[in-house]
Amino acid sequence: MGSQTEAAGAPTVAVGVCLLKGEKVLLGRRCCSLGYSTFSLPGGHLELGESFEECAARELKEETGLDIDKKRMEFLTATTNELLLEGGKPCQYASVCMRAVMEHGDGEPQNVEPELCDGWDWYEWDNLPKPLFRPLHNAVRAGFNPFHA
Repeated sequence: MGSQTEAAGAPTVAVGVCLLKGEKVLLGRRCCSLGYSTFSLPGGHLELGESFEECAARELKEETGLDIDKKRMEFLTATTNELLLEGGKPCQYASVCMRAVMEHGDGEPQNVEPELCDGWDWYEWDNLPKPLFRPLHNAVRAGFNPFHA
């Protein structure tokens, strides 16, 4: 008989995108059961055969409508390994952060997946909204800062 964590399956690799605009970062409030009502970076699951850059660009497009070329995605060293027990079944995420900087002509983020996110807004890193999604919260607590990575 397997443990509760074994029943949930293998760990998942998640890719978060620190999209920067001036001194602000893009965050959205989650509507899904995992991390409900917490603020999170755009991002999602790494698909088989996908690079971190490709995943970051795809997830950003799917969630915000912004078409940021994968060549503009930069790997940040921040990673987290989280066992999340809320939201139905236990799951484990190994998360990687990527960074991209908004450029003139990129447009503004749209709420493309309203069933998953209440909307997107720009926040100063030193004044982030609360509560943060646990992987982001733990990274921030450990000193992660996409402006100085």
